[in-house]
Amino acid sequence: MSSDQPFVLRWGIISTGAIAAKFVSDVLIDPRTRAVGDVVHKVAVIGSRDAAKAKEFVNKFGRGDRSIKAYGTYEEVYADKDVDAVYIGTPHTHHYQNSKDAILAKKHVLCEKPVTSNATELKSLMSLAKENGVFFMEAMWTRFQPLACAFKRVLEDGRLGPPVSLRADLSDDLDIENLPTSHRILDPKLGGGALLDLGPYPMVWAIMTMYEHPDNKGEEPGHIAASMLKTPITGVDATTTFVLTFNRTLKAQAILSCSITLPKTRPGANIRFRNGNIIIDAPIYKPGAFTVEYFDKLGSGNVETSETKEFSYIGGGWHFQADEVARCIRDGKLESSEWGHDKSLLEMKVFDEVRRQGGYKFPDGVEQVLG
Repeated sequence: MSSDQPFVLRWGIISTGAIAAKFVSDVLIDPRTRAVGDVVHKVAVIGSRDAAKAKEFVNKFGRGDRSIKAYGTYEEVYADKDVDAVYIGTPHTHHYQNSKDAILAKKHVLCEKPVTSNATELKSLMSLAKENGVFFMEAMWTRFQPLACAFKRVLEDGRLGPPVSLRADLSDDLDIENLPTSHRILDPKLGGGALLDLGPYPMVWAIMTMYEHPDNKGEEPGHIAASMLKTPITGVDATTTFVLTFNRTLKAQAILSCSITLPKTRPGANIRFRNGNIIIDAPIYKPGAFTVEYFDKLGSGNVETSETKEFSYIGGGWHFQADEVARCIRDGKLESSEWGHDKSLLEMKVFDEVRRQGGYKFPDGVEQVLG
């Protein structure tokens, strides 16, 4: 392959659910529509526990590509020589085993969020990926969207000063009273509840804003305070609020919340500085715009100028993380510098502590590795 040809990454897809459909639909969009010419994606295999469902998925989302294979087991996906990387879109509590099986088969892995059920499972996968020399990343798609990249540039250009306070929320009224208790959002065996399903999104804004900020120097929050309101239906958390206090170098606080019984808030996030604000549109998993407000003088609260930045592209936004995976694999990297293992591990450590404080324990056997 000559140097002017794009790197082709061949994907195997684990699961035929809604999130897998969105991922596949996006990666099959011509990357030139988003000004990408160095990588391209090929969906080689779809895996399901039901061969008929896999074939149906190919017919519905494969864009007429008859070369896409449909398998009735995940094991066939891991073993297929035409698969370079595996995308895992199964329920939360299956992520550890699915990722482990793919890694042991020497496949690179992009695993949906939350990447595992607890931090100890993630540490195990991190070690396993390193031992087997494969790339491994949590599918934190929001982090790779153009808006997030532009947000980071504004955040860190110095005009606003360091961030002091962040409020971010992701809620959705899922009508849980009318869902079967076996639904993934209600079933504790599947990691149900607001925290693991919606919590990664306010968390990613805290990580981008505070943990990644140069002034923070890579320090984790020194204090975590959390509270959960559980549903009596199954005991999973219906509404959760947690506060991360970065009190070592940055001196900042993130107030994060999520709920499965409330509609989305607007705006989705508000980051406050002594010299202004950054306001993120809802929904925070894929905002279409953010507004920057600059005060007339330090600490005044009087907005002198403001600017709104809007973003649009073809597709749903899942393809940007796939481009990152392809580039990392092409360049021989085992983790992303934008969303590295340390950030996923911080997320899982915070979630473990939030669950501990909230008294939310998974049923026995759900967590495959315990600390």
